[in-house]
Formats: sequence, C-alpha cells, structure tokens
Amino acid sequence: MKLALFDLDHTLLPLDSDHTWGVFTTEMGWNDPAVFSQRNDEFYAHYQAGTLDIHDYVRFATRAARERGATAAAQAHARYMDDVIRPRITPEALALVRSHQHAGDTVMIVTATNEFVTRPIAQAFGVSELIAVELERDAAGWITGEIKGTPSFREGKVTRVAQWLTQQGLDWDDVEMTFYSDSMNDLPLLEKAHHPVATNPDARLRQLATELGWRILELFQE
Repeated sequence: MKLALFDLDHTLLPLDSDHTWGVFTTEMGWNDPAVFSQRNDEFYAHYQAGTLDIHDYVRFATRAARERGATAAAQAHARYMDDVIRPRITPEALALVRSHQHAGDTVMIVTATNEFVTRPIAQAFGVSELIAVELERDAAGWITGEIKGTPSFREGKVTRVAQWLTQQGLDWDDVEMTFYSDSMNDLPLLEKAHHPVATNPDARLRQLATELGWRILELFQE
C-alpha cells in the first residue's frame, strides 16, 4: 500500500487552524480579547519551540466551544470554515492531495490539532482519513476538554499511525509512506517515512532537510 500523509497547519493550510479558531471565536465575543490572545500566542510559541503541553493547550483551546455548547459551536465552526478556511485552501494544495488520490494512494491528514476543529477541514480537502487529537466526551456526547487516548503530537503521531495500520491488518513493512510536514515537531514521523517532504518548512526543519537531502516543497508563500 502507498500511503500519503499530510500534516495540516502550515503544510496544507497557510495558517494554524487551532490558533485562528481561537482568534475567530474571540472576535465573536466568546473570549476576553486581551487575556485569550496573550495565552493563545504563548501556546503557539511553545508549539513552535517544541515545548507545548498538549493537554493544557487542548483544555484552553476548547474552553469557549465547550461553554457555548454543541449547537452554537457547530454553527460558529461552519462560519469559520466559510470565512477563514475555505478562502485559504489553495489550488496548489488541493492539486497535491488530488495527485496522490488519483495515483491510488491512501491519503490521510495527521494533525496535532483536535478533531472538532479539523474534521470539517479534512472534508473540505476531500480526505476521509483523519488522525487528529481525539477528545473525551461526556454522557451527553459533548467534549470535556480532555484528550482521549494518545494525542497525535510529536512521537504520538507515530503511535497513532501505527494503531491505524494495525486496524487495517498492516505493519510499517507493508506500506510505502510519503509524509509532508512543515515542522520539526513532526520529525519522529518524518524519519519513519520512505519519502519525507519538508513542506513550507520552518527554519530548523529546512536546515535538517537540506543536510539529509530530503525533498523541500514550497507549496505556498505565507
């Protein structure tokens, strides 16, 4: 099996979907602008530095939606898709995904952003297979702010892909894997890939990819 894996934020999208969701809900009046913006930027800086506590971040990032409830959150996310995400899905990113689909590859988005934010985005790309941070749900089926299972972050992406392979009755030896990512946070999975592609890479990943002779793809200019 040929497997094409894509990170999402700054790889297929020229933005961070979790960070911009926070900005969007703040503009809607769901968060205190000064306090939320400072914390949102701090978490994003920790992500870029590779020091993010993913559990603390998910509690923070889902709080406004949790408090508003499932219906209001879904309505807000639909507007977020129309106003923020769809206008930023580039023809080049779509063409890259389609090229793998047309080649018969199994295409999957593997992201450290939570499933609430990212599943509609994966659908907008026409990708049905999504590995994202799964969220615990209460008795009513609404998210609690806690993470279910292993978060798909750093080494956790390798774990989650391995779990997916096992569910398909496969092992690493059964697949030829291409992985596109912009971030050094994804180094564990990039190192597992037969074809690692540094896509719109951050400075550290660009340097490493150059040293190792990995392909570097400039999918868009941010």
